[in-house]
Amino acid sequence: MTTVSGPQMILVAGPYRSGTGDDPDKLAANVQAMNDTALVLFRAGHLPVTGEALALPLLETAGNTRPGDPVYEEIFHPIAERLLARCDAVLRIGGPSEGADRMVAQARAEGKAVYTDLGHIPDVR
Repeated sequence: MTTVSGPQMILVAGPYRSGTGDDPDKLAANVQAMNDTALVLFRAGHLPVTGEALALPLLETAGNTRPGDPVYEEIFHPIAERLLARCDAVLRIGGPSEGADRMVAQARAEGKAVYTDLGHIPDVR
C-alpha cells in the first residue's frame, strides 16, 4: 500500500443502487451519504471525489433512461474506475455494494491506500 503524506485525493465508494430497488429517493440518499462523507474529507484538507459526481451528469447527457440500461453500463462503473486510477486512496463506506467493492479491489491491486473508517484518515489541516 502506498503511503501519502499531506492532502490525498480520495474516492468515496459506497452503495449507489444496492438495496434500493432503483427507488429514486433511496438512490439520492446513497449519493447524499457519499457527499456527506466527502465534505468531512474536504474539511480535513483532502480532495474527495465520487464517481457519481461525474457519472450522473454524463449519464443524463448521454440519454440514460434508467439505472442498469446500456448507457448506464457503458458509463457508470467505468468512470469510477478511471477516476480511481488517478486517486491516492479509496474510502469504502456504507453497506453491501458490488461496485464499491470493485473499487476497493482495484485500489488494492494498484497499491493505493484503502480506508474503511474516516477516523483512520489523517487530518492535514
